Parts: sequence; C-alpha cells; structure tokens
Amino acid sequence: MQQLTSSPRPGGEPVGDTVELDAEVAPAARVRVLLTAAFGPLITEYAVVATLLAVVALTAERTAFSATGMLLTAGPGWLAAFQVQLGIAGHPLGVLPLLPTIGAVLLVARTASGAALRLGCATLRQAVPLICVIAAAHALFGLLIGLLSLGAPVRANPLLACVVPAVFAALAATGGAVRRCGLPAALVERLDPSAVRGLRAGALGLAALLAVGAIVFTAATVLSVSTVDDLFEPSFGNSLGLLLLSVVYLPNAVVAALSFVSGPGFTIGSLDVSLVGYRGGSVPAVPLLGGIPEHTAAWWPVLLVLPAAVGALVGWSVRHADDDPAARIRIVAVAGAVVGFGCVVLGTLAGGRLADGPFDPVSVPVGVASIVAFCWIVIPGGFVAFFAGAHEPAAPPESLEGEEFAGEFADEEAGDEDLAEDAEDADDFEEDTDETDFEEDAADDEDTADVDPDEVLEDVDPEELDTHEFDAEFTGPRVPAQPTSPEYDEYDAEAEAELGLELPEDVPLDQPEPTVDHTSGAGADDPGAVTESTDGSGEDEGRERDR
Repeated sequence: MQQLTSSPRPGGEPVGDTVELDAEVAPAARVRVLLTAAFGPLITEYAVVATLLAVVALTAERTAFSATGMLLTAGPGWLAAFQVQLGIAGHPLGVLPLLPTIGAVLLVARTASGAALRLGCATLRQAVPLICVIAAAHALFGLLIGLLSLGAPVRANPLLACVVPAVFAALAATGGAVRRCGLPAALVERLDPSAVRGLRAGALGLAALLAVGAIVFTAATVLSVSTVDDLFEPSFGNSLGLLLLSVVYLPNAVVAALSFVSGPGFTIGSLDVSLVGYRGGSVPAVPLLGGIPEHTAAWWPVLLVLPAAVGALVGWSVRHADDDPAARIRIVAVAGAVVGFGCVVLGTLAGGRLADGPFDPVSVPVGVASIVAFCWIVIPGGFVAFFAGAHEPAAPPESLEGEEFAGEFADEEAGDEDLAEDAEDADDFEEDTDETDFEEDAADDEDTADVDPDEVLEDVDPEELDTHEFDAEFTGPRVPAQPTSPEYDEYDAEAEAELGLELPEDVPLDQPEPTVDHTSGAGADDPGAVTESTDGSGEDEGRERDR
C-alpha cells in the first residue's frame, strides 16, 4: 500500500507529493517503472517525428509516400531533435531546430520526475539508477539509428548518435529528479547564498533577453509581412511544409535576434547583420527569414536601450538582497556570468553548417556575444543595485585619528545618556514627592521635638535593658544603654544631642560596656556598686563609682 506524505527535503524544506512506501518496492514493480521511464519518451519522440514527416509527405506535391520509408526517415529526424549533426548526400546539416530539442528535454524531465515519485526517491542519490537507465536507453537507441543510417542518403555519425542524445537525456532526467527530490544536502551547504541569488537573477536576465529577442523578431516579421507572404508556395502541401519548418526553427531565429539586439549580430553565409555594420548577401527562401532587413538603418543603435533595460531589471531585482552594496554587486556579477554562459550555449545550438553552399555557415559569434551580454548585465545592473539598495554605515578607520574620533563620539553619547537619566530621575522625584509628603515630615519633626526624655524612660523596663552609670560629673536622667552588637559599639553623638544629653569629655567612647550586678541588690533606682566585665568568661571586676 502506498501512502502519500510529505518527506523532508535534504536542505530542510519539505517536498510535496512525495510517495513513501510502507514496504520496499517490489523488484517487478521497480523494473516496470524503470522500463517505462526509459522507453516511454523514446517512443513518444519517435512517433511525433514520424507523424510530422508523414503529414509533410502526404500534403506535398510529387512525393511518393511509403510507411517504411517514413519510419526509416524518422530515425535521423529523431537524432536531429537531439542536435546530432546529419549528412544529406554528403553535405553537412548542422543548423538543427531547437523547438524539438526543447520538447524532448521537457518530456524526459517530466518522465523522470514521475518515475522518481512512483519509486519513492527522497534524495537525488536514490534517483541515480533512474537517471542512468534513461540515459542508457537514449544512448543505445541513438547508436542503433546511427548504425542503420550508414548506407542511407541521410546518415549520422554513430558515435555522436550515441553520446549526444545520452547527454541531453541525462541532463533532463537530472533536472526532473532534482525537482522531485531536491538538491543534495552537501551541495546546499556548500553553495553561497549570494551565488544562489546570482543564479536566480541570471536566469531572470537570460529570460528577459530572450523575450527582447522575441519582441524584435516579431516586430521585424510584422513590418515585412508582404515579403513573408511572397515566400510561401502556392500549393497547400508546400506551404504547410514551409510553415512547419519555420515553426521548428523559431527558437533559432529568436536567438539570432537576441544577438542582433545586444550588438554582435549574426551571419548567414556572406550576409552579416549587426547594429554597428551590415554586409548584404543571399538568404534561404524560408518565411522565417522574411524579416531580415535588406540594408542598414541609422536608428538601429537605439535598440541598445533594450539590453540596458534588462541589466537594470536584474540590478533592481537584487536591490534588497543584501545591505552591503559590494555584496549586491557580486550577485550582479554572478548573474552576468550566468547570462554570458547561456548565450554561449544558445548561440552554439542555434547555428551550424548548412550544406556547403552560399548559406553556409549560419552562426552567432558566441564569444563576442557572451562578453557583450555579460557587460549589459553587470554595468547597468551593478549601477542600479548599488544606488537603489540600502547602504551600511561606514566603519571608523583603524587609525589613531579614527580611534580618537570614536572615543570622542562615545564620550558625547555617554554624556547625552547621563543627561537623559538625570532628567528622568528628576521627573520621578517630582512624581514621588508632593506637598502632603513635606507636611507629614514637618509634623513628625514637631512631635519628636516635644518628647520629654523622662517620659520616654518611664515606659522602658529596666530588666530588658542593660544600664550603666556615667562619671560623677554627669548629672541627668538615666538613658537606656545601646544594644551590645558590633554596630553600636560607639555612641551616636547626634542622637544624644537630640535628647539633650552631654557626654563627658574624659570618658572614652571605646571603653568596655558596663553591666549591672543584680545579685548585689543594685537596681535601676540604686546606683550602688557597678561591676564591669573585663573578659568574656563571665568574671566581673567590681568597681565603684560615685555619682
């Protein structure tokens, strides 16, 4: 039984619609899924190519239709869909349509993604057998077609027929598996966040440049609609064939228009078209090429605004990627590298040999085009990313002047904080004190001043307090002794002054504290003999003093 759950992605993100099997997939079921993923795209691709060739053959005039011939001819057509160079009657054909290639890659990627789902692949490593099986199937099928075409009018190199489809299939299957399983955790940890952001911005820039090329190509075709109409044949079958040929080569024309807008241009035989120069020549009678101008125009350099706008778009997209302007410029540089590499790949696939004739070769200067595309992304994109984003405050210089400046700034800031704290304390004091508090304090002071010491002593129990006699010179009421603790070893002169008492000058404040000998009959009212403790053992040495 299969349970539909969401298993975690290696990078920590969940992968939706991932199948986890309660038990390991049965070997028979696994083999069936792998065979379906390997040969399903092959059958579909071959059937589509054979169908298109059959439609062209059936509708064309003076063409004999043969089912066996169509099936054999579909083999080289399938190789052309994977960009394998063909030879027609000894003449090379390297300018191959990109639209079938895009369709085949998408089909393989989707098949691999569905197979990974059915097999329960949670990581890319688990999908490696699936990728190998798909690539091996395309390699064997291409090798078979290459070997069968050795004695045919349309032939292919068996080695290229084996390797090139396998590479395309492996890349497409890997893309589908990554979409389903996610990138490996080790790769996610090694990738720098700025690099990932630059890759995304580069993909955006490349897509925008392709959109600009498509717009320019469409505008040129619309403006030359009369020429395009004249290139179609009067018969329906021939016109349909030319229309299908123009459709499958449409991405090639968009890439050429992209190179034209960015500056380097393209060449078809002796024809050389670019924004900075024009050299005339003949072109094939295909409606797709009806928009190629017959001469240069003075306003063409205005089109350079379009790639500059694409670069500004890339810079605008990364303006919030980092607070450091230097980091944003690095992101734009990565995006420019991605766009430059993409132009190299697309320019290489869009051009090639064309039958050793006046139209050979069809090419895009990929080296110059990649450098120019990189500059169109980095220069305006870096400018926009630098000024449109946030800027971190500059750190103080690591010099003596910088340290003094930093210290002075810190002192000023500390002074401001102290002033703020003082103001806050003053506010708190005003809130906590009012006229009622001052009146209560004044009343307490008056009550304390009216207290009679004799009345205070009458309320004191002599047994609870230790008393002593002062020198004979002291005459006055008896006061309670201070508590016998270290905190009160000395008399509080201020407290005695408040009670109206005087301390004789010849009595030291640090003398041992006298105690009353209650066993001799000397009490609070009879100040007779007073004994004074000389040590901590409890033995007292009596000493009489006269009042």
